[in-house]
Amino acid sequence: MKILVIGSGGREHALAWKLAQSQKVQCVYVAPGNGGTASDARLQNIPITDIHALCDWAQTEGIALSVVGPEGPLSQGVVDLFRSKGMRIVGPTKAAAQLESSKAFSKAFMKRHQIPTAEFETFSDPQLAHAYVDLKGAPIVIKADGLAAGKGVVVAMDLTQAHEAIDWMLTPDSSVVVHNEGGARVVIEEFLDGQEASFMVLCNGLAALPLATSQDHKRLLDQDLGPNTGGMGAYSPAPIVTPGIHAKVMREIIRPTLEGMMKEGVPFTGFLYAGLMISNSGEVKTLEFNTRLGDPETQPIMMRLKNDWVDVLMASTEPSAHSQDLSRQVHPLESIELEWDRRVALGVVLAAHGYPQSVRTGDAIEHLPKEAEDCMVFHAGTVSEGDHWKTSGGRVLCVSALGGTISLAQQLAYDAIKAIHFEGMQFRSDIGWRAKKGI
Repeated sequence: MKILVIGSGGREHALAWKLAQSQKVQCVYVAPGNGGTASDARLQNIPITDIHALCDWAQTEGIALSVVGPEGPLSQGVVDLFRSKGMRIVGPTKAAAQLESSKAFSKAFMKRHQIPTAEFETFSDPQLAHAYVDLKGAPIVIKADGLAAGKGVVVAMDLTQAHEAIDWMLTPDSSVVVHNEGGARVVIEEFLDGQEASFMVLCNGLAALPLATSQDHKRLLDQDLGPNTGGMGAYSPAPIVTPGIHAKVMREIIRPTLEGMMKEGVPFTGFLYAGLMISNSGEVKTLEFNTRLGDPETQPIMMRLKNDWVDVLMASTEPSAHSQDLSRQVHPLESIELEWDRRVALGVVLAAHGYPQSVRTGDAIEHLPKEAEDCMVFHAGTVSEGDHWKTSGGRVLCVSALGGTISLAQQLAYDAIKAIHFEGMQFRSDIGWRAKKGI
């Protein structure tokens, strides 16, 4: 069969790479793809970003299954469009994607359905927002309501940072935030202390298939210092998510979310990502929802997955009754048992000069290692020029490795990085440090 992966980042490269391993696949197309997907003989880039043009192309080409990587096309309604033409596609509808595209919607939804999350208020008036921050003090978290490519959250450790974040997020013509209908809004919430983890499930209505746990590293610099980024590295599994925590997340967060969406007439399909904050006492709260797989968490998770990914995703798109009757029939997704490599997978992001503020592109990338069973370089912000690559975005590559322990996976990844070079290359040297220290 022919399969389409929509997107151009490291997550999409990893998805396409895994799908191409299936014996059932004739070709995996990536739209628009990147330098890494362009240079892989098993993959083919399609330079289309408009969702209507892409839908027409997919129909003409006879695409059997499409998978949406990034949040942008989801918020534009790509799933609604493809389904209206009778095509199989993995992802939530535009209405369901509001769990990510609108922080205000997401937080209000959690409050309605008693899903544990941080205390919050939503503001569109800058004066009221500033007054609330002064009342609550710092540290405090400021979130843009609209999509902001992973840059819409500021963990303000002092009041100056908080006020600055409010000012730029509530600017009508902000170059980072895509404001939702009704104009600019911010969600201001309490600062939660603890350890973050990423919890992703593949869903169809009330059916939920949990993927392997993982942990992301959001800050730019070692020891979780510096500005927030889209993610500087990740590893899987995440030891902080114990069997007890896993059961609690499914019981208190995932299932109430799927039931709540069903009750509100917006059944959820595709990938649901719950960003968790786990306290030292084992209390779990929801930091945010994403309605797609995480990046860079997908890269190490795909390294560990042993199932035929095509079978899993095809099962997830089987029709569901989407009934509000919680005693519904079992969905095919629930009969699948995912198998995971026992080894630890760890991915380190190599970022461009100036990331995340002012990114420089066009730097030549040299000495990329060849694909190996235990090490893979996933491309994100790259373009290919013949047999060479250049940087074209903020997060350029994700070097991912498998090892029997977190230390071995870490060593393999960083050994591979030693050979890679591009001007201004920056990366963290401590991905996996919490798991390594057992904290």
